[in-house]
Amino acid sequence: MSEELPGRTDVLVVGAGPVGLTLATALVRAGVEVVLIDKAPAAATTSRAAVVHARTLEVLRAMDVTDGLVEQGVAVSRYTVREHDRPLLRIDFGSLPTDYPFALTVPQTVTEQVLRDRLRSSGGRVLWACELAHIAQDEDEVVAGTADGRTIRARYAVGADGMHSLVRDRAGIAFTGDTAAESFVLADVHMNWAEAEAGDEQNLFLSAAGTVLVVPLPGGRHRVAAAAEGMPAAPDLGHVQALLRERGPRAHPATVKDVVWSSRFRVHHRLADHYRAGRLLLAGDAAHVHSPAGGQGMNTGIQDAMDLAGRLTAVIRDGADDTVLDGYEAERRPVAEHVISFTRRMTHLATVNSAPLRGLRNTALHALGRFPAARRSIAMSLSELAADPVRPRR
Repeated sequence: MSEELPGRTDVLVVGAGPVGLTLATALVRAGVEVVLIDKAPAAATTSRAAVVHARTLEVLRAMDVTDGLVEQGVAVSRYTVREHDRPLLRIDFGSLPTDYPFALTVPQTVTEQVLRDRLRSSGGRVLWACELAHIAQDEDEVVAGTADGRTIRARYAVGADGMHSLVRDRAGIAFTGDTAAESFVLADVHMNWAEAEAGDEQNLFLSAAGTVLVVPLPGGRHRVAAAAEGMPAAPDLGHVQALLRERGPRAHPATVKDVVWSSRFRVHHRLADHYRAGRLLLAGDAAHVHSPAGGQGMNTGIQDAMDLAGRLTAVIRDGADDTVLDGYEAERRPVAEHVISFTRRMTHLATVNSAPLRGLRNTALHALGRFPAARRSIAMSLSELAADPVRPRR
């Protein structure tokens, strides 16, 4: 006999990553009933996303989690592009029109823990080891079945269940795009690096061998990211050291002491044709995936969740017409289109193979850095403040 969960909830959220947690927390705090499920047996202990941008810190302030994140992260004031040791372009976040003029580096595990704590204190919880098996809808409700035989009924369901979203598949929404040729490596490491600048800036190193990004993390760690082929699923110290030796600083080389965590993955650029099909909606990686360049993915997804939470609250709690939900796609899908285009350009620029083109690129970046307006435009895009045309002024 299948076990039906008591009652009928307002919103079923599938996926307890940062996007699902944000959505569920915002809804619970607004008085909306939520069931949040995830097929994993427990919270993740490894981290991919490591940067929370200014716009995300602004929108999370409404849930009183921003201060907790800032306390546990590193405020990085600059993003510098280098050809080995030679600076080509420096992007300064200090003059951005926000209360958070920096990029906050913090492991995704910490971001999720802060959000789970807020969800719990607001009266919500995560149902772990609860895998969605099927989902259907009619004019009145969504009916979802879990792998362990339970039934969940809801007015609406949101797929925050990642690139391989079952909710998106069952909604019949196409996921248009392609798979990039590049394979990316991520590693969190302890390392020795004499450069004093390493503590308060992200460094993207360009070289004939390829690129490598070095980002400071809390606790004396650094995130190393690179487009690289021929790497194992979990690159070890030797692999990461080789990337830094070939592509990174030379005057003051970085020496890796140990690898805390590492991963390899293939990059996809895909965008859902629609964000809504009746009572089924999408958010985060279920709606858009792209290159990790600039650390845009999780941030865009969290902002999706906050926008959607406001619209669902208006319909469920305040009695607004259901058509309010149509504005979610109209508002957020163009943002994802911009992010995919921006990250694709960044990736192509960073991974050009031709020596003459690399020379032209480096010359152009060095020239671009002389124009304050250009530097500010890049800072606005990286921080995702450019997605909001009306900026609060400090």
